[in-house]
Amino acid sequence: MSRLRIFVLQNFAPFWSLVERLPFLSRRVNALIINNACNAASFRPHPMSTLYDYTSWQSLTDKTFLARAIPPAQPNADLPSVKETARIFMPEDGQKECPKSTLLFPIFAQYLTDGFLRTDPHDRLKTTSNHDIDLSPLYGRTMAQTHALRIRSEQAGEKGRLKSQMIEGEEFPPDLYQPSDAGYAPDFIDAQGAHRLDLPLGIGDDWVDGEGFRRRLFAMGGDRTNSTATVAMLNTLFLREHNRLAGELERLSPEWGNDRVFETTRNIVIAIFIKIVVEEYINHISSACFRLKADPAVAWAAKWNKPNWMTVEFSLLYRWHSLVPQKIVWDGKLIDSSDVLLDNSKLMNAGLAQAFQWAGQTPAAKLGLHNTAIFLENDLTVESRALNQNRDRCLPGYNAYRKSMGMKAVDGFDCMTGNPAWQDELRALYGSPDNIDFYVGLFAEDSGINTPMPPLLGAMVALDAFSQALNNPLLSSQVYNERTFTAVGMATIEGTTCLWDVLARNIGSKTAPDLSAEHVRMTRSDWKRSFGSF
Repeated sequence: MSRLRIFVLQNFAPFWSLVERLPFLSRRVNALIINNACNAASFRPHPMSTLYDYTSWQSLTDKTFLARAIPPAQPNADLPSVKETARIFMPEDGQKECPKSTLLFPIFAQYLTDGFLRTDPHDRLKTTSNHDIDLSPLYGRTMAQTHALRIRSEQAGEKGRLKSQMIEGEEFPPDLYQPSDAGYAPDFIDAQGAHRLDLPLGIGDDWVDGEGFRRRLFAMGGDRTNSTATVAMLNTLFLREHNRLAGELERLSPEWGNDRVFETTRNIVIAIFIKIVVEEYINHISSACFRLKADPAVAWAAKWNKPNWMTVEFSLLYRWHSLVPQKIVWDGKLIDSSDVLLDNSKLMNAGLAQAFQWAGQTPAAKLGLHNTAIFLENDLTVESRALNQNRDRCLPGYNAYRKSMGMKAVDGFDCMTGNPAWQDELRALYGSPDNIDFYVGLFAEDSGINTPMPPLLGAMVALDAFSQALNNPLLSSQVYNERTFTAVGMATIEGTTCLWDVLARNIGSKTAPDLSAEHVRMTRSDWKRSFGSF
């Protein structure tokens, strides 16, 4: 039945186009597809967390620990070493391109997940996540951080705004550092001299005084939001949208105070972001001809609509290192991706719209084995860390997760990949598919037709994406209305389906005259849908 369902959804494009034009039928099909994805595995709450290997009251209630999708397994002493296993991710003869995705796809994936996939650096069994899509990279993950990022003024023209700076007609987040060697900007240091924000991850111990300002690192809500100029690009987009909407709400309701303007604007921007998650990001991942809609009503009576709790598996399956290309298009030429690490100066020089255009021109790399960019994989670091987390948390093997998702366990390596060399490599490492690490198995499967995702990874992403986005409290039946968002807010939410819609409302002074929606897409302009036989 699953094979037939996939075949029908991937073919008969004219029929699905007709369905999309019939509102009643479109809503029913939309709900059916989403519910099918969310019903593939057991619902929250999960019986266990990383606290104990058994169920306890604390493990059911203490969200500072990561949940477990399925119970842990006993450690397998016969597995190959982490160092030996990690070599399976090293590229051979250069990276392979993803035939469907542009660089905007992995950029958006990172920005999305940086908001809620947060391992506690002091105790890796724990998390600092709020467990919801709340745009914490923009707004901060605590009230104190949010206050540090806001203007908090009752003056006309400032109500509800986030702090920002204008440079050559372009609005950007404020600088985290002062010029020269003066240290952190005073807005982001409290009276005791402590940092008010999570500092950017990856700052080098060897940085000289003034390096943070030279790289124009921004004051933002997430500690990974400065990781690359392209991730900072997304945060800048939503900062502009927030301040634009705050100005509109202040104009329409001048009697509102600063807090109400801010909170209502934040409601609108989070709802806009969730719409883009479903209607651009998930539709890009999906292999179906039918385009899914972010209809809040789908979740209102659904059995899977439970409070969010991030799992240790979810924090691993989003390690999409192989999607990141070694080279990116910037200013008409190819540069190393490492050139934009922890350096927003290139973004500021280019302008927001131009940076989006270049990201849309850059093909993403292909998810899978032997494709992780060299600059990410010095000494096998990023993949080794993921494998260590997989084994330290005693995650069951790859086949156990296939069964948990209602998929058949594979009994041969040729069932995972059609690449004979990879089959031999997996066989030499593991002996049997039952022994494959969960993390390796996710990327060892060949990608499906019309999707950048391998099958197990795609199924788990769909499950979590729908069940953790459409259950957002802002989308609940008693909240999703004009009282929460205002009439102009609802119109803006309903009128937004993709990143281009937001960018078109917030283009700065530096933009190419021919820029259009075709240049700002997660899907490559040269991608063609494949139609198959049953």
